[in-house]
Amino acid sequence: MITSDSKNRIDELWTLFRTCGITNPLTVIEQISFLIYSRLLDLNESCAENRRKRTDKSYVRRFNDDEQHLRWSQFRHLEAEEMLQVVRDEVFPDLKTKIGKQAAFAGIMKDAELMIQQPDILAATVNTVDQLPLMAGDARGDLYEYLIEKLTVAGSNRQFRSPRHIIRLMVEMIEPKPTESIGDPACGTGGFLVMAMKYMLEQFTSPEAVFEESEPDSGGVNRLYKGDLLEQHRDHIDRQMFHGFELDVTMLRIAVMNLMLHGVDHPQIHCQNALSANLANRFPLQMREMFDVVFSNPPFGVRLDLENVDSNLLHQIHTRKAELLFPLLILRMLKDGGRSAVIVPSSVLSGISKDCRQLRKLIVDHHQLEAVISLPEGIFRPYAGIRTGILVFTKGRQTGNVFFYDAQADGYSPDDRKQRIEDNDLPDCLARWRSRHLCMDAARTEKGFSVSADEIRRASYDLSVVRYAEAVYTQKDYNPPKVLLEQMKSLNRTIDIGLAELKEMIN
Repeated sequence: MITSDSKNRIDELWTLFRTCGITNPLTVIEQISFLIYSRLLDLNESCAENRRKRTDKSYVRRFNDDEQHLRWSQFRHLEAEEMLQVVRDEVFPDLKTKIGKQAAFAGIMKDAELMIQQPDILAATVNTVDQLPLMAGDARGDLYEYLIEKLTVAGSNRQFRSPRHIIRLMVEMIEPKPTESIGDPACGTGGFLVMAMKYMLEQFTSPEAVFEESEPDSGGVNRLYKGDLLEQHRDHIDRQMFHGFELDVTMLRIAVMNLMLHGVDHPQIHCQNALSANLANRFPLQMREMFDVVFSNPPFGVRLDLENVDSNLLHQIHTRKAELLFPLLILRMLKDGGRSAVIVPSSVLSGISKDCRQLRKLIVDHHQLEAVISLPEGIFRPYAGIRTGILVFTKGRQTGNVFFYDAQADGYSPDDRKQRIEDNDLPDCLARWRSRHLCMDAARTEKGFSVSADEIRRASYDLSVVRYAEAVYTQKDYNPPKVLLEQMKSLNRTIDIGLAELKEMIN
């Protein structure tokens, strides 16, 4: 859990960037990411050096003898003018090379630039980053998540930052395993992939490897999961497990940093429009039923150029709407039996257009639709007020009973301020989902209930919760009409007396 002191330092960094005219949140996060990673390289090198002194075991050096001046512990002591020159002309180019080699995405690093050009601002930024607790427990991951929370703008292709608690609900419903491959065709900052990693750390940590640390701000206890039971899967996790596609290069760099800071050394994150015609040519393996699990919150309301869309998708549904094509793409990416949880706008769930109905029919009749979660209004504010839901499905199975849940509150206010509130249906939603086979006969007046595939077909494949829910009507007794009439007469007499008194006072 991030402390108030660490939050204040992140806020200080934000202020420093505004001071030198850097106001784009994506750019700010990217630049801070580079500096955090530069310091981590040096910290890890120091740990390896100390370990060699104790054990006399060799290690792969991150800095050669002629690169020692590029280490954070060296250049952070320089005067501001000299620091800018060294960081801009030597440290940053070297950092791009190191990240490119380690993450296998050197191509998207070629245009990365150090945006801080004022010596005093760089020196102040380096000093602030130097005070962040990057090696304490899960601190660096928590720091980075707080940093990404400041991303309060939607991209030009209508990308919205997925709320962390919604991502967690989806991951916990799917329950990814360390032997599986996980993809996100519109990964943004990598939130789903990071949450999947955190979920597995929690699930695959032996009791003796769970550590507790006190939270200075709240006085509570924060649990740290070391993931010791994941060691046999470490190479798969580091190199083959996590795959993401993202068109925005800055978002892509942030996604890679995010995964690295959460313990994934070589994430497979690619600069690519996942709906484009050349995706299958560039990434044939990923597009041939590769993934066991796919999470996504794809862009909504995007009108696509059909010439640039994969024709295989258009053959299934000829549409320009990205929100209809992404579920098709996900089905294509999944292995037979693969699972997915994807956020869609309410129009996909209940739209009366031929294309919307065709997508729903495809999922219900040819695959296994497992759940439809109606999300509370205002989930994506301040980006947009669009109503959304979650589709959970398995490829190539048969739809039986579908779990519906009407989540009316998520623990946060539905306005732009997003303040914490007590009402939260998400824990109940997850609990009912996990016990859905034991409560198939739940009343339709409940927030969670089941609907058969046949009933969905009879309803023209409508997937809106309100289509199947039953309202609860409370009987209320009212006075007879004659009594109400006498009460109205008495009230009018009282008003007349008051008006007469007022008139006499005026005269």
